[in-house]
Amino acid sequence: MTKLNFPSHPLLLGFDRLERLVERTARAGTDGYPPFNIEVTAPNEFRITLALAGFREDDLTITVEKRQLLVHGQQQDSGNDTRVFLHRGIAARQFQRAFALADGVDVAKAQLEDGLLHIDLIRKEPEDTVQTVPITRG
Repeated sequence: MTKLNFPSHPLLLGFDRLERLVERTARAGTDGYPPFNIEVTAPNEFRITLALAGFREDDLTITVEKRQLLVHGQQQDSGNDTRVFLHRGIAARQFQRAFALADGVDVAKAQLEDGLLHIDLIRKEPEDTVQTVPITRG
């Protein structure tokens, strides 16, 4: 008995993108910073919440490229900071967090509130259509 790999099964046509998605997700950093939650807020609606203490709106960039949501943060160094820290436990480092989005999932809005970045996603249900394919003589 031969074992078939998921994407190479002869009845699964066009799923090679899924294999690339799984590989890309596996390669994504396993760094735990910044911590985040993902929740279902309504049918076909999701919210990603990232804990970003000390970050301002100007320090953050959110982009969607090739069905991948990228959140990038880099705090700006003011240069005239004269503070002397006895202990510095609040991270002030740059980060990049990537989330793979399924087809039909779009970013509805993003909001920074009380050190939490909320990114709301919505999934549009595809319309069911029936297509008749004409048969021609060769």
